[in-house]
Amino acid sequence: MALVTSYSSLVANIQTYLARGDLASDAPGFVQTWESGFYRQPKNHGSWMEASLSGSIASNALPVPADFLNLKVAYIATSPACRLEYVSLEQLYGRFPRGSWSDTPEWISRDRTNFVFGPEPDSAYTVSGTYYAKPAALRSASNDAQDTWIINNAPDLALYGSLLQAEPFLKDDVRIAVWQSFYAQALKDYRDLIEAEKHSMPGQEVLG
Repeated sequence: MALVTSYSSLVANIQTYLARGDLASDAPGFVQTWESGFYRQPKNHGSWMEASLSGSIASNALPVPADFLNLKVAYIATSPACRLEYVSLEQLYGRFPRGSWSDTPEWISRDRTNFVFGPEPDSAYTVSGTYYAKPAALRSASNDAQDTWIINNAPDLALYGSLLQAEPFLKDDVRIAVWQSFYAQALKDYRDLIEAEKHSMPGQEVLG
């Protein structure tokens, strides 16, 4: 097995493992499919995917970032800071009907392309926080993805996850069970790391 140090070497390794000339051109698609599914699962959202959320709200709306996956923490930047509780849109509108009253917001939810708040703001407030952002696709990352977190820290996750996307083409290939086992272990190790980060990084969600 050659080292996985970039997107190109990841694709080359997939092609080597498959040893199927008719699937060589499909390797990039296998990576894309794995990435899409991986980032859709909230359990896979780690600190390396965090981005800052910031904006002023006066009209009860804050645009959702284009790369938004999941909200980690948000608060009104008052003194002291007022943490916003993320709730469903139904809960927010049920508790704070639009036009009913205004005050310092306590709740935040998402309505299509905007975050909305309850109660509606009685003046302009600054919202700050942290969200999980979808990383650039490996195929589109700069420098052939050599500097991406996945390539540097979890290449086995990308390799075996991508290989499993070829399963429909391989049918009863005995290698699938091996790849599934390796991927399951890599995913567990990754999620254990993400969980450990939550308990070893005090102050990440301290307001003020």
